[in-house]
Amino acid sequence: MAEHFRIREHALEWRARGETLRVEAWGPDAVRVRSAPAGEIVEDLPGALDAPPPGATTAITVHGDSATLVNGALTVRIDACAEGRLTPELPAAAGRLTFERTDDGGELLAEEPPHFWWPGPRLYTATGNGYHRLEQRFRAYADERCYGLGQHGHGLFDQKGAVLDLVQRNGEVTVPLLISSRGYGLLWNSPAVGRVELGVTGTRWVADSARQIDYWFTAGDPGAILRRYADATGHSPELPDWATGFWQCKLRYRTQEELLEVAREYRRRELPLSVIVCDFFHWTHLGDWRFDPAEWPDPAAMVRELDSMGVKLMVSVWPSVSPASENHAPMWDRGLLIGTEYGPLAHADWPDKGLGAYAAQVAFYDATHPEARAYVWEKLAANYLAHGVSVFWLDADEPELKPNYPANLRFHAGPGLEVANFYPREHARMVHDGLRAAGHSEVLTLNRSSWAGAQRYGAALWSGDIGTDFASLRAQITAGLNVMLSGIPWWTTDIGGFHGGDPDDPAYREVLVRWFQYGAFCPLFRLHGFRGPEQVLEPGMTGLPNEVWSYGGRAYAVLASYLRLRERLRPYIAEQMRVTARSGVPPMRPLLLEFPDDQDAWGIRDAFLLGPDLLVAPVTEAGAVTREVYLPAGARWTDAWTGEEHDGGRTVTAAAPLDRIPLFLRDGARLPIAEPR
Repeated sequence: MAEHFRIREHALEWRARGETLRVEAWGPDAVRVRSAPAGEIVEDLPGALDAPPPGATTAITVHGDSATLVNGALTVRIDACAEGRLTPELPAAAGRLTFERTDDGGELLAEEPPHFWWPGPRLYTATGNGYHRLEQRFRAYADERCYGLGQHGHGLFDQKGAVLDLVQRNGEVTVPLLISSRGYGLLWNSPAVGRVELGVTGTRWVADSARQIDYWFTAGDPGAILRRYADATGHSPELPDWATGFWQCKLRYRTQEELLEVAREYRRRELPLSVIVCDFFHWTHLGDWRFDPAEWPDPAAMVRELDSMGVKLMVSVWPSVSPASENHAPMWDRGLLIGTEYGPLAHADWPDKGLGAYAAQVAFYDATHPEARAYVWEKLAANYLAHGVSVFWLDADEPELKPNYPANLRFHAGPGLEVANFYPREHARMVHDGLRAAGHSEVLTLNRSSWAGAQRYGAALWSGDIGTDFASLRAQITAGLNVMLSGIPWWTTDIGGFHGGDPDDPAYREVLVRWFQYGAFCPLFRLHGFRGPEQVLEPGMTGLPNEVWSYGGRAYAVLASYLRLRERLRPYIAEQMRVTARSGVPPMRPLLLEFPDDQDAWGIRDAFLLGPDLLVAPVTEAGAVTREVYLPAGARWTDAWTGEEHDGGRTVTAAAPLDRIPLFLRDGARLPIAEPR
């Protein structure tokens, strides 16, 4: 069987029955695995990986019916047949991969065929024109816990047992990086639509239609995995200092004067404010990418006034292009819109100005097309950047299809089923590359969707259009922790939720206060929402007031105190963002990330560390005045409000009146939590 193996530079290949399997060192303690059903490996398919990071130490050995590639802490073995028996007797076992720890030979993960005869652990089912439905199967482990995998609203932290669609939707974000309690990380390096099944009988990754299997695998604890992942897919830049402050937003400020008056009121009240947001329908037509002068008569003057108050203006930009837009026809003519396999270029119906009760059948520009990115950036530069606007909110960038039929899409990068998940990353790249070319050193976009590697483009993520109750808050905490374990360090929610919430309702005010306390310790601190009863989606829509003074005197006092607390913590947060840019370790850290040797820490889903020193335990139950807090073993903890000290490895009951979120400092750390007298 040795004739089936081939040694390349830093790579080991196995070939049999037309299949090519390549295992290649890809940075220290990591490999990239690719397999093609017939012929050579395709080198230029869309994916998240940069060039191989330096530092790999490769040793390859072929010995009879098996071969190994050793790269630091990781050993990968390819078995040409099973248990010494000839491959024709057990065809499903041919070319089976096993990933092991180099130091003790312990198994991290192994391929597992579902049957002794057929299919094998890698299955290719033709879908036509050289594409296949791809399946990659691995063994299941009863004690395994699975984290990361993007952002999902299911409320799970450990996702073992879940089935997750690999597709972009509002609030459901595919970032296919899995971190396992067994000591490995796996990036499914394919933007194809599919799913991952984390079952008790096996783990299965599926791409509905693609050309080859492609994934990256590394060994280590969660911190090491995230550092290796950032090296392999790109580090985030440093978060701009202004972005560590408070962001004010609502759906929506309809005019220039309305928005400015809110910013002025924050200044009159001497409340901190770093960013204020101009939301959708500020445009003339969807896809014109410019202010409507009837409502925003002098954007440059608006930006100058905000700048004088130390406030950045963020403007909502959508990838949609209405047929009423001046850009629709020229973009269509030049092939810059997402094409279709069947039917017209319309991908969704959406309201637009001047159409009355009718909705426009909108297209989307093709963010995977370099010329399309350049075209859109040219419009943003002329119509926003020229007025001083350099911070963009990239809403609906899944893109928001109605209905969601990715199989009907035809991108410059390839068919929809093969590349659709790639879209939000390339959309963020459009702004990043444009700002960099214009000489801007600071790049930040706020995105409703994302994909692996988006962090390198300064792409922050928020959790989409969510509910406004305590159950939604609880789900956001677990979603955010898994985002942190997916390599995206800049994240936020709509504080208070998006869909509804009555500012005059005492029950909702409690939700808003508790959510605001949690938001003060998220990487980005942003108030947003569509307050009030549901309304018809139309260009004139707006919600009820959503400023910190909109929720009554008692709530206002608490919210204002957390605005000031965030201000005091901004130097600490900025330092954590610098650490993140260098290392890939996120600022908001699940307890397992700092305490991987504490098995109890792996199950904590409702608390986290901000940086290494501050443990945050949000309150997520109505009427609560205390909450149970687990303090990880291996450290000593001080209640930041009372000064009481506790040994780690135990659960304590912390006081949590409405004005207090439980906070604990690690090993004598000092942070300015208490408000100066």
